[in-house]
Amino acid sequence: MKDYYNTLGVERGATPEELKKAYRQMALKYHPDRNSGDKEAEEKFKEINEAYSCLSDAKKRAHYDRFGTMEGMGGMGAGAADFGFGGFTDIFDDFLGDIFGGGGQRKQRARRGQDQRYDLEITLMEAAFGTEKKVTIPRMESCDKCSGSGSASGKAPQTCPQCNGSGQMRFQQGFFAVSRTCGKCGGAGVVVTDPCSECGGSGRTRKMRNLNVKVPAGIDSNTRLKMTSEGEAGERGAPPGDLYIFITVIEHPFFKRHERDIYCEIPISYPTAVLGGEIEVPTLKGVSKLKIPQATQSGHQFRLRGEGVQRIGGGSRGDQIVKVYIDIPKKITPRQRELLDEYAAISGDDVQKTFKDKLKEMFSG
Repeated sequence: MKDYYNTLGVERGATPEELKKAYRQMALKYHPDRNSGDKEAEEKFKEINEAYSCLSDAKKRAHYDRFGTMEGMGGMGAGAADFGFGGFTDIFDDFLGDIFGGGGQRKQRARRGQDQRYDLEITLMEAAFGTEKKVTIPRMESCDKCSGSGSASGKAPQTCPQCNGSGQMRFQQGFFAVSRTCGKCGGAGVVVTDPCSECGGSGRTRKMRNLNVKVPAGIDSNTRLKMTSEGEAGERGAPPGDLYIFITVIEHPFFKRHERDIYCEIPISYPTAVLGGEIEVPTLKGVSKLKIPQATQSGHQFRLRGEGVQRIGGGSRGDQIVKVYIDIPKKITPRQRELLDEYAAISGDDVQKTFKDKLKEMFSG
């Protein structure tokens, strides 16, 4: 013998509201559309519907409570669930709204405006110190002529007669139902009877809008800035979307950036490398002095503290890494050659000798 109260998980004295709540929870859990291919869930869903079809009807419930069965009801057995009964249809509409995103008589809210994207290129200097850019964005904005209502006469939109304001058309057969967007109102739930000549009833028109974009210091490529509510206008007074600014920093011909540090290469003369000296180094903020110690090798790197890019939002700056290399002149004067020859004669072939000694040590062991 089937225990319908146990099937729904309620006490025998449960009120209609308690029955409805229990049925809704279990129907949502075991609905076939949420348990595709699960035969046990399908059978459980049928049992739940059979139980609720009986207990939600006062006559059926009284008969079941007296005899413990639905036999003898004259064609009104619990297994023949009647979708025409108001209580069952109402609750079916409720959980269809959860499954399909619409159903029953739920009003569709006007849709929020779409988000937009704008790609902005800036220089390394602008990225390092921040800047403000003027950009022009094509976007949908609220129609000035009808103030966004879409109606030429100012009359408020009317409830869609096809979907009765739900924005959805539902088709049901047995335990299954399918919802789709209403073709007459496009899911809005309302229709404009006297469309505005400027926007055609949509309440929005495309315009070119000039905006000032504040780019913070320290920004880098592949960073996204968000400008709240600067996207396209929503429908019929709904909130606008947002505007996202995607940053690309143009490659600099001299400086290279890695995170907050700046890199560059500076040539020095052979005498400076050997004897030491002082050179001028370009930085993001101007020119700095750099001391070169004696016997500096080509490729050596020096660090200028605080000459890099600051962290977004403030804080410490990165450093500038200066790599020096010895500049070999392509042409020399006779006097320079004379001096070099004299130097070569004095020093001999020390470089090759040292190199060969290192090779012997490397391969001897």
